[in-house]
Amino acid sequence: MQLRAWLDKGEAALRAGPHPEKARRDAELLLLFAAGLSRSAFLAHPNDELELAAATHFEVLLERRLEGEPIQYITGACEFYGLPFRVTSDVLIPRPETEHLVECALELAPRFAEPRIVDIGTGSGAIAVVLAHSLPNARITATDVSEAALDLALENAARSGVGERIRFLQGDLLAPVAAERVDIVVSNSPYVPTADRDSLSVEVRDFEPGLALFAGEDGLDIYRRLIPAAFAVLVSGGFIALEIGCGQRDAVDLLLADAGFGAIEFRLDLQGIHRVAIARRP
Repeated sequence: MQLRAWLDKGEAALRAGPHPEKARRDAELLLLFAAGLSRSAFLAHPNDELELAAATHFEVLLERRLEGEPIQYITGACEFYGLPFRVTSDVLIPRPETEHLVECALELAPRFAEPRIVDIGTGSGAIAVVLAHSLPNARITATDVSEAALDLALENAARSGVGERIRFLQGDLLAPVAAERVDIVVSNSPYVPTADRDSLSVEVRDFEPGLALFAGEDGLDIYRRLIPAAFAVLVSGGFIALEIGCGQRDAVDLLLADAGFGAIEFRLDLQGIHRVAIARRP
């Protein structure tokens, strides 16, 4: 059967899945992955025959997608801030919303000649890698409790040519750098309330790691510990930048103020949600 026909077949199958509106796009991504083809090659030769092994692989991939597994986990690939990343079920899939956090960190960094930046809960390494790629003078540390996540982050850093510029440390939050002083603490730590579990999409709820998603009944358990810990390691004039969830602005504002931070501000994402909290240590 020709590639074009396999694409039509895949689209038809995925229209019965959790996201029928994405059926054509998802089928094409999975077909190209199974066949080992670029999109340009497919468009140039849509009438080529799909080899039997690739066809069998494609059908397996379609089944995985029908069960709700995210495309990024199936293909093992994701793009974030224009850079390629490998992702596995050990880490969250980097999301466009987190690019707002990266942009805030990039705005803050020029205030320091050689900014010392710590990325807490680095996961795939997306934030740390982008910052290292964009800030050649920065000294960047990335921490995570998960050894598997750190291994993946190191792989992604090497892939983008910044593996030697990021220090990866295993440990809880800021514990690995508790004796140091830093200029910027940045984090997309877990902030989803456990009470919201059932409202999440099947892709998130059943496939992404709960350890990287949930943080207590109100989603703020991690930030209750991280914010005062960040105050302790930041230099005077240093900054903390956090990604937060919908409806958490006021609670995070209070946590930052109670810890001693000033100049607290919040940035909106493209949907008008307060997505990033920024604060300065006096």
